[in-house]
Amino acid sequence: MPTSEELNGWVQAVAQAADRQAFAALFKHFAPRVKAYLMASGTAEALAEDLTQDAMVMVWRKAAMFDPARAGLSTWIFAIARNLRVDHFRCQANRTVDGADHESDEIPDPTPALDDQVLGREREASVRRAMAQLSAEQANILRLSFFEERPHARIAHELGIPLGTVKSRVRLAVNHLRRLLDGFEP
Repeated sequence: MPTSEELNGWVQAVAQAADRQAFAALFKHFAPRVKAYLMASGTAEALAEDLTQDAMVMVWRKAAMFDPARAGLSTWIFAIARNLRVDHFRCQANRTVDGADHESDEIPDPTPALDDQVLGREREASVRRAMAQLSAEQANILRLSFFEERPHARIAHELGIPLGTVKSRVRLAVNHLRRLLDGFEP
């Protein structure tokens, strides 16, 4: 499982040098996850496959637009996939409403809508405030598990604790974070 630093390095290599090996590594890591996300959102498998391919093409073309200060790479890529899915179903709805062909050759802009960006920033600020209230141990275990996307077995090895303890600590930290977030969200 690549670290967030490795993922960011790969997308920078794609942006700066059109590095095919870096893109292949990004594709190998994200394509199955994006397809699973789309299918979990109710998208048929064939369409999920097509949208995943389109999303990864967008990553290749727009890698230079990625800003790690604004969002994590996975957030950016999943937003691209979500927007492609929404655009696809909007086109389908437009066709069925008036029978006209509204499809365009333009690739939709993956940048989230302004209201989505504002909500995302508000959620991010709430999570940061809640994380600051967790114990150092809980904040660390959540950072390793969710932000760095490390498998629990790797966390257990790195921290020198049993796997069951990692799972238990993650569950407890998530529950604590959830309680804290209930106090921040409107």
